[in-house]
Amino acid sequence: MNNLDTRMSALENHFDIAFAAPNGIKKLRELILTLAMQGKLVPQDPNDQPASELLKEIEAEKRRLVKEGKIREPKPLPEIKQEEVPYELPSGWEWVRNNFLFTLKKGKVPHDLQENEGTTPYLDIEALDKGNIRRYTNDLKTPQATEKDILVVCDGSRSGLVLDGKNGAVGSTLSVIETPLFIQPFVKLIFKSGFERLNSTMKGAAIPHLDTKNLLLETIGLPPLEEQHRIVAKIDQLMARCDELEKLRAEREQKRLTVHISALNSLLEAQEPDSFAAVWHFINRHFGELYSVKANVTELRKAILQLGIMGKLVPQDPNDQPASALLKEIEAEKRRMVKEKKIKDKPISKIKQEELPYGLPESWEWVRLSSLALLIDYGTSKKTIDDSTKVPVYRMGNIFNGQLIHSGLKYVDQNIDDLPRLYLHKNDILFNRTNSYELVGKTAIYLGENDLRTFASYLIRVRLAETHLLPLFFNRVMNSPYYRKTQIELEIVQQCGQANFNGTKLATTLVPLPPLAEQHRIVAKIDQLMALCDQLDMLIDESTCKQKTLLDVLMAVA
Repeated sequence: MNNLDTRMSALENHFDIAFAAPNGIKKLRELILTLAMQGKLVPQDPNDQPASELLKEIEAEKRRLVKEGKIREPKPLPEIKQEEVPYELPSGWEWVRNNFLFTLKKGKVPHDLQENEGTTPYLDIEALDKGNIRRYTNDLKTPQATEKDILVVCDGSRSGLVLDGKNGAVGSTLSVIETPLFIQPFVKLIFKSGFERLNSTMKGAAIPHLDTKNLLLETIGLPPLEEQHRIVAKIDQLMARCDELEKLRAEREQKRLTVHISALNSLLEAQEPDSFAAVWHFINRHFGELYSVKANVTELRKAILQLGIMGKLVPQDPNDQPASALLKEIEAEKRRMVKEKKIKDKPISKIKQEELPYGLPESWEWVRLSSLALLIDYGTSKKTIDDSTKVPVYRMGNIFNGQLIHSGLKYVDQNIDDLPRLYLHKNDILFNRTNSYELVGKTAIYLGENDLRTFASYLIRVRLAETHLLPLFFNRVMNSPYYRKTQIELEIVQQCGQANFNGTKLATTLVPLPPLAEQHRIVAKIDQLMALCDQLDMLIDESTCKQKTLLDVLMAVA
């Protein structure tokens, strides 16, 4: 077996490994193009006219185009030095500079660009990539392209991307790749094989752009014309297989996600113990397959949380004090505090049957959050500073995944009017009332010492009657899917690019109230299962790393 046969056999093995590895198919595409540009993808034929003769034909074609006024006289190119040659080329190939094979004609914005129909379509990335032509021009001095041309993106985050041409005026972020037609497919490969490198070596801060000067001076191995045709045909064949792999992988991932979400929904909707047990048995039987991707672990976390606050995660104990009795004790404590003028008495609207999100166990109760809260307060609006000797202030960005993050803090003076009233106490819950739509409602619990830290006005502090409640349970409730979907999203108001949810609405939201002993059991069980999810995520990361390492090793020796 010769070297080419060995490489092709190895490449066949890569398809299976690439299918399993994250970004494997993308890396496989890069490998195919790299092998092609090094002359390792198709066999050389000694009967091919060598590239040295092709260079003469390209030179003759360029002279003809200069004579016809279609291109400018090319400048002399510097000689290729030995240190610029990165590897040995196959017999019949030649090293050349890119500028010998092609030049770039930069586009521009026409002076009369308009959205109404004009004589010439304006070609920007969207028009070429999606076929969505939105603007037109009558300016014939703007660089033009035809369907026979190929274009490259020169400005923006997608610089280096090659696009097929259309008839129209070339936009300012694009350039027409000018090259003899007979080597055009190979020149297109030069850009495709170098896309990642070109995209990562852009210049500019505000708007990155391709370093076309250095690009044109780079060296490239030029194969005989007949071999170019074989290379292009082989790449088309292998890329089609990559397309199929990507399609199969996407279908597999979607099926796995759909089956998993369906199973979790069945768990949440199960009314009878036997139905619940049957679904759980299905999940257990397919556990390894279902939880080999992080998306499913994320959904599992949500389901664990939801099952916990629906009373389906731990068994009910008939000896527990029911929530109705617990609620009476909380009401008595609040009446005492109102009498002592520690809190204010606020009316609580009666819960209507149509408001109830779902059915609860017999010993539970639906209540409004204000029924359980001693305080519901907005944070301080005082301007913060960077002096860490002052009082730390939690802000929107300090709430992440149901927890408070203690980095990136700002500070206020301890003598502001809002203190000591707005000092946080252990087990205070912080609710994000203003942010982007998807982040409004994120909630965390403060577990630090009393009277040391405060919170900003975009947050709402909820202090529960913790003598009778476990605040950790209600932090879980307020981060659960049901609470987000039925209590928050329906009442979010969007203004000036920000979403808002006020304290009055927060006070009226519905939360499930289990017996106190069951609150503790639920939190303990959720913590146990979330630790399992952490382990699943870690195992997925380890498996991903191993697959990536294996693929990298195999590709390195290809």
